[in-house]
Amino acid sequence: MFFAISTIEQAAHDTNGMQNPKNPENLMVLSVCRQLTRTALFSVYSKKAFGEYWDNTERKRIARRSWTPEMKAFAKQKIAEAPKPPYIFKVTVVGWIFVLLMITAMGLIIYQEVKPPLPKSAEYVAMEKAPVAGDIYFGHYEAYKEAGERIPSDIGFGWFKVLKVEGDTYTVAKSVEMSKGHKPKEELNSTEFEDEGTAVKITEQAGYMIMMKATDGKMEISISDKK
Repeated sequence: MFFAISTIEQAAHDTNGMQNPKNPENLMVLSVCRQLTRTALFSVYSKKAFGEYWDNTERKRIARRSWTPEMKAFAKQKIAEAPKPPYIFKVTVVGWIFVLLMITAMGLIIYQEVKPPLPKSAEYVAMEKAPVAGDIYFGHYEAYKEAGERIPSDIGFGWFKVLKVEGDTYTVAKSVEMSKGHKPKEELNSTEFEDEGTAVKITEQAGYMIMMKATDGKMEISISDKK
């Protein structure tokens, strides 16, 4: 980041014949200054002015440790009379842009924290509810010859109906028409189901899916829609 400190002269005063402590034959001048600090975001003038004595002939600053009591008193007087700085603190154009960006960012963060949640869709709410007897869902199943197998022996897409609920166990029946490949749910039978269902338990449920697994471990059902 751009950063610079410079000394700004605000006034210069003849020393009216005061003797130069380093080179008595050379005239001196008292320079009253302030410090200016500049960055890409802001500029700051020091509130307190300070004095510097310069050798007019050699153009060298006279160290403060060499000042005589008369020089110190004269410098104190002129520093007290120094004009005020044009400003103490000023934000640059880049600084204002930065401030606006920070305010915008903080506003967005606060808005995200306090804004009301978006209303849930009817489909989302329906999928969040616990299934009850008579509910009909669309999804697909994977059947296995033995529990624990990773490769299914049978798969199908279609409608499922909850026949019975006993605690956390659901008896779910497949439609009499199940497709081996995915088809639009509107093209599949959603009114006729097998008489015998499969006992399953829910392993995961959210507003966009329900995962079920048979109690004997031989079938998994993934539900995506409710009728």
